[in-house]
Amino acid sequence: MLLITPYPRLVSPLLATKSTPESSFTRRARASSSSSTSSSSYPWPFLRPKRRLNGFKLKSATVPGDVESGSLVKGLKLGGMFGVWYLLNIYYNIFNKQVLRVYPYPATVTAFQLGCGTLMISIMWLLKLHPRPKVTPSQFPAILQLAAAHTLGNLLTNVSLGRVNVSFTHTIKALEPFFTVLFSVLLLDEWPSLWIVCSLLPIVAGVSLASFTEASFNWIGFCSAMASNVTNQSRNVLSKKFMVEKVSYMILEMVSPVTHSVGNCVKRVVVIASSILFFKTPVSPLNSIGTATALAGVYLYTRAKRVKPNPNSKSS
Repeated sequence: MLLITPYPRLVSPLLATKSTPESSFTRRARASSSSSTSSSSYPWPFLRPKRRLNGFKLKSATVPGDVESGSLVKGLKLGGMFGVWYLLNIYYNIFNKQVLRVYPYPATVTAFQLGCGTLMISIMWLLKLHPRPKVTPSQFPAILQLAAAHTLGNLLTNVSLGRVNVSFTHTIKALEPFFTVLFSVLLLDEWPSLWIVCSLLPIVAGVSLASFTEASFNWIGFCSAMASNVTNQSRNVLSKKFMVEKVSYMILEMVSPVTHSVGNCVKRVVVIASSILFFKTPVSPLNSIGTATALAGVYLYTRAKRVKPNPNSKSS
């Protein structure tokens, strides 16, 4: 007896596998028809969709002109930053000296300068012209220590500027690398290499020669400049994690620390030369030699910091 079902009968997979194999002529015909269909749907080659080649994406090559223009813009921006940095330092030192000649009260001048800076940055924070730093309560002790050292360093620098020539103050401040190495050893237990120690010798010798031959030398100006070196460099050693926002640190974000140090050395030369020309400061030949020796030592110090100790020599 036969049972008739209303549903269509499905082809068995076993019967499907036993179908007649496709001839080579049929395969070539179907391939030609599919290619003609794809070509007819995209009559212009440049309208065809792009394919991935072995899982890799094709990227457009960088145009050399774009690289050159980008490097040119970066160079111009960096040069402008260095120029602003030098001009601000020249203006600050010359204007400070003129003010302290008329109003010889360095503590009041320092308080006014820091007060103006506090007011300016508060207005910038209020108007959202500069992002407000996020400070946690645990960071306040370290920030207060750095602020006290920064304030004391500015005060002592103004005391020195009021007592001696601007050029002599900055010649003494060329001893900053010496105090940097000293406080790095005392506070951070970082010992300098032999090249760094050798580079400190011309700095000390040059500042000593310039001090002995300085016409405006007096002990108050000399000791206050030396004390400003102590406070500023102790601040710099302790502020590896807390950096003051200013133009020099904006430059430090764009260049290497060595380039920044060389720029700082050139800045001191520019400030000394501009103050000598502006105030017509008499300079003796021995004083010039001492200043030049100290500044050359500062440059050697920046180069010596690039020399990395060879680990193989220590192991051998």
